[in-house]
Amino acid sequence: MNKQALRKLIRKKRRALTPAQRRTSGRNLLRQFSRSPEFAFANRIALYLTNDGEIDTHWLIKDVVERGKEVYLPVLHPLRKGHLSFIRYDKNTPMSINRFGISEPDFRRGTRVSARFMSLVCLPLVAFDARGNRLGMGGGFYDRTLAFMRNKGQKPSLAGCAYAFQEVPLLPAESWD
Repeated sequence: MNKQALRKLIRKKRRALTPAQRRTSGRNLLRQFSRSPEFAFANRIALYLTNDGEIDTHWLIKDVVERGKEVYLPVLHPLRKGHLSFIRYDKNTPMSINRFGISEPDFRRGTRVSARFMSLVCLPLVAFDARGNRLGMGGGFYDRTLAFMRNKGQKPSLAGCAYAFQEVPLLPAESWD
């Protein structure tokens, strides 16, 4: 199955989940993260607001804030086309809707931090495989933003957030993935 067909199939499955299934999965995601050493030692955590049937990150964001850790959300970078920047988030952060209809912090009013300086970056995804390959929505935003991961130097831990049914046997991996 090609990437576009796989995206269409899995996105349809995600959107078919009931609100109760999404809430339960979101709480399970929080339990999984709470047990991981990467999460325990992380102080700057990049998350994202759930969209298009993605696994519910609300509980995880709430927990990170309650633990006194810093939460950062992605925003479309206005100057670097196709890149993301991360802005510190709390319940009082001014939000706006980007060109994809996704809520994001107001780029002009927040504390911006590069992904390079995060402890942990939680990635949205459409599909993944056991080798750690990720299939996103197809825009390449995270691929470009995280291109520095191929270089030496400080790097955050990466974690994909997904439902179990989003795992596939094998994803074709490109050089930039």
